[in-house]
Amino acid sequence: MQSNFKTSKHLATDPQETAIAVLGWLANEPDMFSRFLALTGVEPAQVRNAINDPGFLAGMLDFLMNHEPTAVAFCQTTGTAPDTLTAAWRHFSSPGLDSGEY
Repeated sequence: MQSNFKTSKHLATDPQETAIAVLGWLANEPDMFSRFLALTGVEPAQVRNAINDPGFLAGMLDFLMNHEPTAVAFCQTTGTAPDTLTAAWRHFSSPGLDSGEY
């Protein structure tokens, strides 16, 4: 996957920054972005406002994390450490059964 999305190679430690980077990357991957929108039911015009919704961010990060090749492509293209992406995903997603948080 080739992308024109450019981001600095420093690691974004803020989950919100990481989520915004994911959205920017997705927006520059037309096939992937179309698939994401189709799966979520979000209209392209709604994305700008949805970025402020933690539920939307959780869904977006779930979309990325549920397909390892896509997550790897994002990390490679943007220079984001996989641990940073995982931390953002955990920040916005509800705890799973294996989290010990129940």
